[in-house]
Amino acid sequence: MDANGLQGEWLVGVDVGGTFTDFSARNLVTGQVRIHKRPSTPDDPGRAVIDGLAELVEKHAIDPASITRFAHGTTVATNALLQRRGARVAVVTTRGFRDLLEIGRQIRPHLYDLQLDNPAPLAPRELRFEIDERIGSRGEVVRPLTDESIAALIAELREHPEIEGIAVCLLFSYLNGAHEGKLAEALRAAFPDLLVSVSREVQPEFREYERFSTTLINAFLQPEVSRYIDRLRNNVGDAAPKAAFGIFQSSGGLMSAAKAADYPVRTALSGPAAGAVGAARSAALSKFDDIITLDIGGTSSDVCLIRNGRTSIARSRDISGFSIRLPMVDIHTIGAGGGSIATLANDGLMKVGPESAGAVPGPACYNLGGTLPTVSDANAVLNRLPQELVGGGFSLRRDLAVDALRPIANMLGIGLETAAMGIIEIVNSNIVRAIRTISVEKGYDPRKFVLMSFGGAGGLHAAEVARALGMKQVLVPEAPGILCADGLIAADLQEDFVTSCHLKLAAGVAELEAVVQELFVQGQAWLKTEAVDAQGERLMLFLDMRYVGQNYELPVEIEATVDAQGRVALPDVDALAQAFFETYERNFGHYDPAAPVEIVNARLRVLAHLSRNDRAQDKPVAETGKAKTVQVWFGEGYRNTKLIERVGLKPGDSFSGPAIVTQLDTTTIVPPDATMRIDEAGNMIMDLN
Repeated sequence: MDANGLQGEWLVGVDVGGTFTDFSARNLVTGQVRIHKRPSTPDDPGRAVIDGLAELVEKHAIDPASITRFAHGTTVATNALLQRRGARVAVVTTRGFRDLLEIGRQIRPHLYDLQLDNPAPLAPRELRFEIDERIGSRGEVVRPLTDESIAALIAELREHPEIEGIAVCLLFSYLNGAHEGKLAEALRAAFPDLLVSVSREVQPEFREYERFSTTLINAFLQPEVSRYIDRLRNNVGDAAPKAAFGIFQSSGGLMSAAKAADYPVRTALSGPAAGAVGAARSAALSKFDDIITLDIGGTSSDVCLIRNGRTSIARSRDISGFSIRLPMVDIHTIGAGGGSIATLANDGLMKVGPESAGAVPGPACYNLGGTLPTVSDANAVLNRLPQELVGGGFSLRRDLAVDALRPIANMLGIGLETAAMGIIEIVNSNIVRAIRTISVEKGYDPRKFVLMSFGGAGGLHAAEVARALGMKQVLVPEAPGILCADGLIAADLQEDFVTSCHLKLAAGVAELEAVVQELFVQGQAWLKTEAVDAQGERLMLFLDMRYVGQNYELPVEIEATVDAQGRVALPDVDALAQAFFETYERNFGHYDPAAPVEIVNARLRVLAHLSRNDRAQDKPVAETGKAKTVQVWFGEGYRNTKLIERVGLKPGDSFSGPAIVTQLDTTTIVPPDATMRIDEAGNMIMDLN
């Protein structure tokens, strides 16, 4: 029982952003939700987590011993990769493939820029070693791995004491991992202080460049991320001694801290993925299944398409020019946030971002030492931000925002408000282009979706972005600035298993069933070891399918049945083909029913449902009183605008714009030609006329 007399366990989710670190705590018995924000600490992200946790439990009188789960979305791996701040890594590969990581796919990063090179490999050539062995394309041993060649390799590695990690990437190891296993065992015995990443363990799939690159990135990140996780886990253990520690992974589920330390590459999009999970859950409470999310933070904007209540999954992507082949929530990120800096380019035109003022010194209006004009400063100049943020914990200085924007307005020869609107319109157009990338370019009409805005700055731009896309509704959740943290405590434990299997569909399903059966065995074993406290489970099967002769495949979800003896049965060939045709047509607008189809990978996603209470957040009662009126710039001038505190709104309330809705974690703009209503779930729904 906590100090408020409330019985029950608490779940805590923490999301570290570039500007703020967000906390969401939910009571499993009462459904009560408590939220908290504090500035991030870029020099040591864990410090903001621990300090914020202490502030959370003190502010809301939560007994630390009642916290049973601590879920964390981290940007440590992403930042280490972007800044190339990782381990000094050695790569061991099959003889003749030393330069594969440098050759890559021979694709220029920008088609028309002949001077721009791909980023240099994370392992320099002198730390890429070859070993005499070879597995063939059918998994057969072409050239055996001998003890003598292993001993010679170890001797070479000892000549480089600067090595902090080793990536083992052998050809065709996804078909036969015997050589990688033997080599990894020898290396771990010879170098017990070094972390060894093995490609078959990281991601056992075909396409050697992507597999090698993913394994190298994992080895590059391991020391940095594992130190961070160990340090944070110890500190959380002191602050909340009974809390199980979970890390959010890019594919949309939680994993154990030990697994995250072994496979840090899985956390490359940890924070944004949590936001998509939280958005799907919140939208479901308002009976919306098809949404496009818009998460605008202090440094970047993330957009994601959710269809039928489920997030889209990408199987591979590039981050900072490095290829990662792992299942990830399909999120498109651009450098456009509240802290994005506006500058004049050499051609005299204004651009915004991707450079950001971040948390330190932050936008000028934060009064923390920033002097450059940012998106937040533009909103402050137009009076679109209240004088206080984060429940009064952050006071804004409009006069400092004016000082920051005046030089750029003078250089352009335009008024201050016109310059501010120009900054906002540039950011909005960048966001619109990002949303088109995940919708129009993939065959989805954004007009058939609802835009869901969250993040600290999402509500400031949502209406204008939606209107530019022809969307008619904007959904604003109860705690939009904390939705990523809320998604962490709504997430399930999750693990993905994959097997490469080049099988012609016409040959029947018997061999495919044997492959899938092995995946189900692995999934059940994981449930027994990693998810013993789960309240339920779900297994999802995907087949990567393509027409014979194509280079790339499409993931197709398949319904498999499991009998009482644990035997897996798949649909017949015609049903599998039809599922592929439907997926192909949705992506490309046509399909050929006569062309032969093949399967290249089988994937199994295992979800273990954790106990949680999905009751809506309880809110303090506020006196409505007389609404305040402020002057806010819309269109060509200032207009009288209602300033409404969200805590005073209840289900069934509605009002028309212009209005600004303020709350602890965000600000939402309702333009003059829009109306806002509160639904039974406590979410705000904006209708655009």
